[in-house]
Amino acid sequence: MNYRILTLIALHAILTFNLAAAQEPVCPLGDGWKFVPQFSDEFNQDKLDAEKWFDTNPGWPGRKPAKFCKENVYLKDGKLCLRADVAPEGYYSEQDAQKGFHTFRTAAVKSKQTVLYGYFEIRAKPMNSKASSAFWFYDVTPEIWTEIDVFEMSGNHPKYADQYLMTVHVMHTPTIKKHIQKHEAWNLSFHPADDFHVYALEWTEEFIKWYVDGKCVRELKNEYWKQPLAINFDSETMPKWFGLPDENDLPSVFEIDYIRVWKK
Repeated sequence: MNYRILTLIALHAILTFNLAAAQEPVCPLGDGWKFVPQFSDEFNQDKLDAEKWFDTNPGWPGRKPAKFCKENVYLKDGKLCLRADVAPEGYYSEQDAQKGFHTFRTAAVKSKQTVLYGYFEIRAKPMNSKASSAFWFYDVTPEIWTEIDVFEMSGNHPKYADQYLMTVHVMHTPTIKKHIQKHEAWNLSFHPADDFHVYALEWTEEFIKWYVDGKCVRELKNEYWKQPLAINFDSETMPKWFGLPDENDLPSVFEIDYIRVWKK
C-alpha cells in the first residue's frame, strides 16, 4: 500500500470522526461536557424507542382519577406527545372504578435505565389544561426513595398557568424517615402552553440548578439527591393541587421536541 493510499485512508477517518462529532449537540454549559446518546432522544422515529423508554410507568398506574394509558403516548411530527383526554365510555372496568379510576386518561413515559448527575435539556410545550405536564426524576428502593421535579406545570389554571413549579423530595433513606420537600415557584414571562421553550436541569454531587431558556432560575445545595434516578415525562390529574381538568379543554397534549443529556 503506497503513501497516497495511506494518506487518503487517514483523511477519510479524520473526516468521518469530525462529521460524527459535529452531529452531536453541543452542551450549552460549554466545554467539559460529553453528549450521552443513551439518555437522549430527538423523537424523530415512527415509534418510541423501546430500548430507552417505557410507554407508561410500570411501577405506578397514575394519579387518580386518571390512569396512565399507553394509547395516550405517541410520536408525531418529530415530537413525543403525551395526551390527557376524557376516557371513552366503557373504558374503565368495574375493578378500575373500585380503585378510584374514572372519567379521565393521562400518559407517562419513563426511562428504562437510571442516571446519576448530568445536564438534562428538553424543548417542550406543556398542555393547555389543568392536567399537569411534568419532567422529573425518581427511583424507589427499599433503602432509598428520592425525587427531583424539574417542572410541574398546569397550563390552564387561574393561579399556576404561568408558573414554573420546581420541587425536590426525600421520601426515605437509611437515616431519614421523615418526608423532606423543598418547593419553589418561578413566575414565567410567557404563557408556557402557547409555544415551545427550553427547560433544563444541571445535577451534580454539589448542587442542583434549574434553567428556563438558558437562564438559571433556581439553585439548591445537593444534600440528599445522590441516588441514580429514572427520567420521567408525564401528565397527571391532581385534584388536591391543580383541580380536575375541564372536560372542554380536553383532549390536550404535552409535547416534547427532544431530550439531550450531557455528563461531565
